[in-house]
Amino acid sequence: MRFLFWLFLLTIFPLASLAERIEVQPGQGALAQAIATARPGDDLVLGEGTYAGPVLIEKPLLLTGPHARIEGPGKGTVITVTASDVTISGITISGAGARLSDLDSGIRLLKGADRAVVESVTLDGNLIGIDVHGAKDVTIRGNRIEGRNDLRVAERGPGIYVWNAPGLKVEDNTIVKGRDGVFITTSNDAVYRRNRFSELRFAFHSMYANRIEVTGNVSRGNHMGFAFMYSTRLMVERNLSQGDANHGFFMNFANKAELRHNEVRDGGEKCLFVYNSNHNRLEANRFEGCGIGVHFTAGSESNVLAGNAFVGNRTQVKYVGTRWLEWSDVGRGNYWSDHAAFDVNVDGIADSPYRPNDSIDRLVWSQPAARLLMGAPAMQLIRWSQSRFPGLLPGGVIDSHPLASPGDAGLPQGDPS
Repeated sequence: MRFLFWLFLLTIFPLASLAERIEVQPGQGALAQAIATARPGDDLVLGEGTYAGPVLIEKPLLLTGPHARIEGPGKGTVITVTASDVTISGITISGAGARLSDLDSGIRLLKGADRAVVESVTLDGNLIGIDVHGAKDVTIRGNRIEGRNDLRVAERGPGIYVWNAPGLKVEDNTIVKGRDGVFITTSNDAVYRRNRFSELRFAFHSMYANRIEVTGNVSRGNHMGFAFMYSTRLMVERNLSQGDANHGFFMNFANKAELRHNEVRDGGEKCLFVYNSNHNRLEANRFEGCGIGVHFTAGSESNVLAGNAFVGNRTQVKYVGTRWLEWSDVGRGNYWSDHAAFDVNVDGIADSPYRPNDSIDRLVWSQPAARLLMGAPAMQLIRWSQSRFPGLLPGGVIDSHPLASPGDAGLPQGDPS
């Protein structure tokens, strides 16, 4: 009976009973041999030095080494993981190939690599930093990923590539260079928070990603900040886009999303672009310093915009459409820095509605050459007449309850800046 009892314990807790701490030193084939001879659950501690890749991890292991580098041969993927419960921590990884069609990566987490953890790792100069490809409940935390800007943009890879990885957590990473910081295609139910992005095409790029949370991230100096495409039920809160050249936030066929307390500073072409996106709620965001505050087009319907602040944009709203859109909710609209209006009763709501566009705007958008006539008396007469007789205005955006001050729009105090 005593023998059966101990056999039962070994069956239930095999990793705890067999796991060992194994110190590995550099040498020809040392890492591959250590992985091959390790037992499930072993802790492989790499000593200071360089180890040759590629390697394949097919059993649960803990791989650490704060002063160790794993160097690939310049082709393929450096570390491929197919087993569950693998942790890679504190190592520098470089030397992946440059074939985007093969998804050459520093680390690939394939189907079966469930509950993998990649933390405090430096991925240096790989085409793709980390590819999460079919693994579930993965955590990617506190890593530095530097991609390649020596290739044409179309040939570069993302810092983190995500496909079919439900339960993913990507948090507290710094991602620079390459094409996109995070690129998601066909993957739901994930959290992306407190990451930092710079020197990229898109900081964050989702395609067919539903029920994801994007919070507390910072995009600085990229071509585009946060792009949401063909994605639904998004929670996007407290993100910062600063100095991004084209768009701060880009929504294309993005539906049932909630954007709250996000901020665009020193923007480029457009702070916010909304294209054929429906049933979204944008509340308490701040859009400042762009050529266009919000470009709204392609039949986007049933969206609520309230409590936002549009500050110092050259054109606050570009709306391409003929229907009237009301941009206030339950008697609360948005703040417009160019809206000259009084608040006589001091209730925080301006005493006159805000209509950002008139027929002259629409003419210039459709016929750019008409800008040459902007100073003509006829143009000024049309614009003055419409301002005095709103019934002459074409369909467009109206904020019936504009705010007298920005209020709490934008990042809460203490959030990323």
